[in-house]
Amino acid sequence: MTGELFTGRKPYVVAEPDPQTDPHAELDAHWRAMPVQRLLDGGVLYGDVSRLRAATDEGVGWDETLEHLGEVQLDRGRDAAARGNDLTAIRAYRAAAADFLFAQMPVPDGHRKRGLYDQARAALTAITEIPGSGLSRVEVSFGDGVLVGWLRTPVDPLASVIVFGGQSGWGATYYRMSDALAARGIATLMAEGPGQGESRLVSGIHLDCDVPAAFGRFVDVLDTHPDLAGAPIGIWGNSLGGTFAALTAAADHRISATVVNGGFAMPRLLPFRTFREQAAAMLGSDDEAALEANFARLAFDPGSQTIVGSLLVVHGGADPIVEKEDQTPFLDACDDALLVEWPGGDHTIYNDSDERTDVVADWLADRIVPPVSGDE
Repeated sequence: MTGELFTGRKPYVVAEPDPQTDPHAELDAHWRAMPVQRLLDGGVLYGDVSRLRAATDEGVGWDETLEHLGEVQLDRGRDAAARGNDLTAIRAYRAAAADFLFAQMPVPDGHRKRGLYDQARAALTAITEIPGSGLSRVEVSFGDGVLVGWLRTPVDPLASVIVFGGQSGWGATYYRMSDALAARGIATLMAEGPGQGESRLVSGIHLDCDVPAAFGRFVDVLDTHPDLAGAPIGIWGNSLGGTFAALTAAADHRISATVVNGGFAMPRLLPFRTFREQAAAMLGSDDEAALEANFARLAFDPGSQTIVGSLLVVHGGADPIVEKEDQTPFLDACDDALLVEWPGGDHTIYNDSDERTDVVADWLADRIVPPVSGDE
């Protein structure tokens, strides 16, 4: 497509690499942490993945490239919105948010990371302003700060699910999961809990708090929402977020269905530089003893903690981070528990994300969506 439709649009080209540096080792590490399958699962469009690959192969920075691509998608969204093409605008704004979220992911806390996160927020806010988008921003008090989330509500919702990640995947990174849930009549609250997203970067809420109580505040939001009050509530935690989901479900029996996808029953400090840096950022301390102690207090004990309702544990047989034995203790805490394993699945099943999301969404719908009259 050519012509005046693209007038004034930023081109998809990026800056030339700096010949004074050799960033390839760092860029290779970013690609290992955020491979193609994870980018796609998190909402980055394939075209942007390809452009990111080409740019980083030339030595252009990860965050600079994705920031530029996000700006291009923002422009595309604004163009579409100005023409009344709301569906295209939403798609472009979602792509922009994904670009910015993955841009900030490897950046340490500070002005740069906050700026990239603010751009993601701007893209998501633009979606909330489109009639019929079903997206709204959630802010709920906790301690001296505010926890943040994004609520995706379909027409006539029948139930709701809180979805979140762990150390690096936050909030709207899980927008594609909300697509599957919305198609089944389920609202999705894409949460940013303690140590995550704006809740950390803006409010300073770190992981040294009562984690189940914090996520329980998102349950409060759904339990009192005018369109959702009284409807069943589920929770779906990914990576370390799976641990948080189990802890929250054990503490808050308003939750009737729990999904643990790639979590640790006994979280610990892993011997990876990136994992340690992310754990330190979540806690707000790089003291190794403090990190170990905080993980120890977040351990899930099936002997003393019970998950009511139903539990689904999702495991990837090729997960390089989480062993099956790290997850099986969750099963002992619930009378209606199921383990689903992808033998070749990587961490949280990024490499088979469409099937994973369908399986989980179907499981949730079977357990929390009330049957239509005549189906019983």
